Amino acid sequence: MNREAFGTTFFGADGFLDTATSGLPPRFVAEAMQDCVHSWAHGRLQMSTFDEPMRNSRAAYAALIGVDERRVTMGTSVSSAVGLVAASLPDGSRVATLCGEFTSVTFPFAAQAARGVTVTELPGGTLEDAAGDFDVVAASLVQSADGAVLDVEKLRRNTAESGTVTLIDATHALGWMNIEMPWADAVVAVSYKWLLGPRGVAWMSLSERLLDALVPHLANPYAGEELWSSVYGLPMRLAGDARRLDAAPVWFSVFGAGLALPWVASLNRSAVEAHAVGLANQLRAELGVPPAGSPIVAIPGSHTADSLRRAGIRASVRAGSARVGFHLYNTADDLDRLLDAL
Repeated sequence: MNREAFGTTFFGADGFLDTATSGLPPRFVAEAMQDCVHSWAHGRLQMSTFDEPMRNSRAAYAALIGVDERRVTMGTSVSSAVGLVAASLPDGSRVATLCGEFTSVTFPFAAQAARGVTVTELPGGTLEDAAGDFDVVAASLVQSADGAVLDVEKLRRNTAESGTVTLIDATHALGWMNIEMPWADAVVAVSYKWLLGPRGVAWMSLSERLLDALVPHLANPYAGEELWSSVYGLPMRLAGDARRLDAAPVWFSVFGAGLALPWVASLNRSAVEAHAVGLANQLRAELGVPPAGSPIVAIPGSHTADSLRRAGIRASVRAGSARVGFHLYNTADDLDRLLDAL
């Protein structure tokens, strides 16, 4: 059943409250990707097909974060992007993160333990206050498990004069939250959740100081100043901006992301945030819990997910709770069906 939302059409949005696992592509994105695969299957696919989507998605991500696109690198996942930062830290660096943080943010730093890199988990609130005492602070802007939101303004204030490197995973924020973060040293997000693209693409904005410090461990022809003059032989000749850190692209994923992300970036972000958070807060009111600035709601009891599934509600179980998430294609009908199931 098709659903119209914010000027475009979505398949399968009825009862779909699982964007925090994987978002729904707009219909025009899904159909264009099908056409692209059809072209591949019939031997007509050209590598140049993916040039414009790469450029467009990078520019759209830069616009969402509020930075120059020359400061945006493209990868394939949060962990691979964070890994570039972790591998370039000086020996003995001290990293602070949140208790229970998503491991794509923390594991790359923990993997550097042999070099004396330490990772300290702190509770929310405490992390923002203590961030300036560490060399690096790495945390999600919005938590995957329950939608808790980092106090980024407090974090910014407490790291402004400290020299602390700030790395923010904005995966569960960009796409619905109206926020720009040009001040952060690194802001990373993936395509396939709230940005409504396929899995296999991630972007990371970088401050000038961090861009200068990172080693291009994934150096490849796409990280060159010009692709076709970078495919054979030494010396290494990489791009002069953040593209030198690019991973080799996952073609079909980049194609879809290059359509979905510019569309998301073109929307009225305040309207999207008000819509998604508004539905979530209506649910919170029915559950007797205070409102919060997040579209993700954790409902205690993993067994609840079975009831939701029987009612045609798509949700997930995370950290022992049923997790639902409202996005731009959800409506009051989805909320009513959820409440009936509960």
